[in-house]
Amino acid sequence: MRKGASPPAHLLVFNSSARPRRSPTSLSLSLSISLPVHLPWKLRLLVADRSFAAAFAAAIPAAAVAVVVLPPRRPEEPSVVAVLPPQSHNFHNTTSMDITSPQSNISLGFHPHTAPPRAPIADDLNQEPEDARENSSAAAAAAAAEDAEDSDDEEGEEEFSILGYPMCLRKRKEGESSSSCSSSNLHPPKRAMVETDLEARRASVRAWGNQSLAVADPDIFEIMEREKQRQFKGIELIASENFVCRSVLEALGSHLTNKYSEGLPGSRYYMGNQYIDQIERLCWERALAAFNLDPECWGANVQPYSCTSANFAVYTGLLLPKDRIMGLDSPSGGHVSHGYYTPSGKKVSGASIFFESLSYKVNPHTGYIDYDKLEEKALEYRPKILICGGSSYPREWDYARFRQIADKCGAVLMCDMAHISGLVAAKECLSPFDYCDIVTSTTHKGLRGPRGGIIFFRKGRKLRKRGVSLSQVDEDDHYDFEDRINFAVFPSLQGGPHNNHIAALAIALKQVATPEYKAYIQQVKRNAKALATALLRRKCRLVTGGTDNHLLLWDLRTLGLTGKNFEKVCELCRITVNKTPIFGDNGAISPGGVRIGTPAMTTRGCLEGDFEMIAEFLFRAAQIASNVQREHGKLQKDFLKGLQSNRDLIDLRNRVEAFAMQFAMPGFDI
Repeated sequence: MRKGASPPAHLLVFNSSARPRRSPTSLSLSLSISLPVHLPWKLRLLVADRSFAAAFAAAIPAAAVAVVVLPPRRPEEPSVVAVLPPQSHNFHNTTSMDITSPQSNISLGFHPHTAPPRAPIADDLNQEPEDARENSSAAAAAAAAEDAEDSDDEEGEEEFSILGYPMCLRKRKEGESSSSCSSSNLHPPKRAMVETDLEARRASVRAWGNQSLAVADPDIFEIMEREKQRQFKGIELIASENFVCRSVLEALGSHLTNKYSEGLPGSRYYMGNQYIDQIERLCWERALAAFNLDPECWGANVQPYSCTSANFAVYTGLLLPKDRIMGLDSPSGGHVSHGYYTPSGKKVSGASIFFESLSYKVNPHTGYIDYDKLEEKALEYRPKILICGGSSYPREWDYARFRQIADKCGAVLMCDMAHISGLVAAKECLSPFDYCDIVTSTTHKGLRGPRGGIIFFRKGRKLRKRGVSLSQVDEDDHYDFEDRINFAVFPSLQGGPHNNHIAALAIALKQVATPEYKAYIQQVKRNAKALATALLRRKCRLVTGGTDNHLLLWDLRTLGLTGKNFEKVCELCRITVNKTPIFGDNGAISPGGVRIGTPAMTTRGCLEGDFEMIAEFLFRAAQIASNVQREHGKLQKDFLKGLQSNRDLIDLRNRVEAFAMQFAMPGFDI
């Protein structure tokens, strides 16, 4: 058959009307000719003859990919079953098989007589090329030689024609082998058939499994490419976002995603996790080393899917439903996973739905946490868990004071250090590990790892306070956080961990322990201070008047703007910031500020001078927003209409793109 020619169809014929009277024996079907027709790859089941289908399904080779049953034109004519194997150029043009049947001793075969030309059957059969016809004639001649040897036994044969091809129906003789109706030269070697079939299956897997994204799903690929360009051409100032390195991306997109690993290392529900266990144990070790923690005193769980999941696992492990927790109010810079109710009383997060929460707040005049009122509330409310840490607080946390308050009210002290974990690891801020019982974090943001969560918990002998110092107590008085938190993560709240994420986290944590990472975090802080100074010089109001970490809060109310309108102008100029409530405003409806962070652009190589230029871009965006709002109003619909084809906005966007494209993008070449 010529290269590229359609494969021949293999027809197996069974006379459904034949019902022999003698006792049942086996039924032998033999094919000794390749018909000069081929079938399309997509076939339809034309007749659902269940007895037919059951018999042939049990006997058709595994290589066959489709079966078609063609109905008889008249009751006395047989039905036709067409079987199309894949990679037909690898198969012999003749085949035979035996089908054990309790209902027949009939043997079927093609006669060698020359068949008149016939037209294809509807759309299911097409004409075969000339060389395929020549192969068919040769196969027919071989079949003729075999049938000629049995021509003396005419009594047991019945001749008929189907689909334009003469055939014969011959009863098997007593003692005749079920395979005697076909010559041995019609059977390809069994080993060759197995190897051909296996290679066909391997090729099928590779064809599906080894396609690039651009080939497998060009739609998703195109959208992803546009997102890559957006990241490259823009200025990323969302404080919770960062860029990861190529090795982290490679681990995230690796074969580790294939494995189920429910449980912990050494105690998995599924087998085959010996290497996954090694990866997770290594991640544990690197997590403790990154924060300079003694493995005898601290443990870690690296399986949470996010910090919100990690926080809820702590609550689930240590509390009963309706127990009390206490965290920073969301408009004051706290996170909703610490418990939050809207002014109307709506429970926003699972923490508020399943547990009782009461928030503490910042001083409305200074923007700093009011520790005196916090203590007063805590002693009255008596929470089981007192939470420090937030998502929009630009100043240091007084962990020693939190420890004193927690001891007075009998609470477990927990810190959510998601935003400052990079600073903690680099020792560029106070460490919650010196005072807290439990510490949670995200694994991206400042750590520059994959998106996920992590939990640190004290273990071993309990510690007590003398003032703010720590001392050992009785040896048999141990922390019980480890088992309770691990059980809360799995099986209480999650299924199998994401092994690709854990490997990527281990890679990022290895980098966190290096001097280069410490230098990076120091630059993040310098850039944040440079940005704050530049905005203050332009008469912008910052909450608390500046920053001690990686982020700052810009109060836009003094400019008559809302965070929602300002962030939209920035987005159209290729700058991404996020709106945030400022304590005292109606943040649930119209947040009055934006949160700005420096980690992402520091990762791309920006220094203090570059953030001076970024401050100019931000201030210019505020001017454009003020002008549009003055002309079109504050309503979002009218405001957005005023931004269409705005020349000042287009000019600023061009400047931002030119600026951003100077800096490299980690993780991919662009």
